[in-house]
Amino acid sequence: MAIAREMREARACFGAKLYTATAVMVRRTLEGMCVDQGTRKKALFDALGELRDADKIEGRLFDWAQALRVLGNQGAHFSKDAVSREDARDALDLAEALLDYIYVFTAKYAEFQMRRSATPGSSPAGSP
Repeated sequence: MAIAREMREARACFGAKLYTATAVMVRRTLEGMCVDQGTRKKALFDALGELRDADKIEGRLFDWAQALRVLGNQGAHFSKDAVSREDARDALDLAEALLDYIYVFTAKYAEFQMRRSATPGSSPAGSP
C-alpha cells in the first residue's frame, strides 16, 4: 500500500536524523490517506476538512491533522527554522494514531457493531 510506503520512508528519515524530511513525508502520508479515503479536494487543508465533514475524523483528529499539515509545509518550504527532533517525533506519532483511527479502529468498531446487531437480545451501542 502506498500510504504504508510513505510512513516507512518517514520513519527512515527520522532514523537518519532528517527531521525536515520526516515532516514532509508525514505530510505526503496525510495526502495519500485523503486520496485513499475518496476526498475530491486537491488542497490538503480542504481534503482534511472534507474528511471531517464526512465524519471520518473527529475534532481533535482534525486539529492534529491540520497541525501535521502545517509542520509539513514548514518542512516543504524554505525557512530559517528547522523542524526539531521533537516535532518530527510527534509528527510520526500523531500520523500513526490518525492512520490507526482511520484504518484500524474504524474497521474494528464497524465489525463490533455488526456482530452486536446480529446477536439476539443485544442492542447497538447507544441504545438502552
